[in-house]
Amino acid sequence: TSQQNEFLQLIRNMENEQTAADFLKSSTMYQEFLAEREEILRHKWLESEKAGKDVGFDRALIDWIRKHRSGWKASRQVQTG
Repeated sequence: TSQQNEFLQLIRNMENEQTAADFLKSSTMYQEFLAEREEILRHKWLESEKAGKDVGFDRALIDWIRKHRSGWKASRQVQTG
């Protein structure tokens, strides 16, 4: 019936989404994104503590890129070989 076909298609779509999610989680590019994001959030926390208020993600991101990103990327390349 058409309801069964729709249900089977929904299951296939869910399986494809899970496969895509699994691929994304194991992707090197995604892992690098997560590591960089964690560094930015750490920088945001440190800068907010210094300022005595939340400096916001955008400001922390720009500051981190200007001051730390190139050194961080270089150290990551050395670590990963």
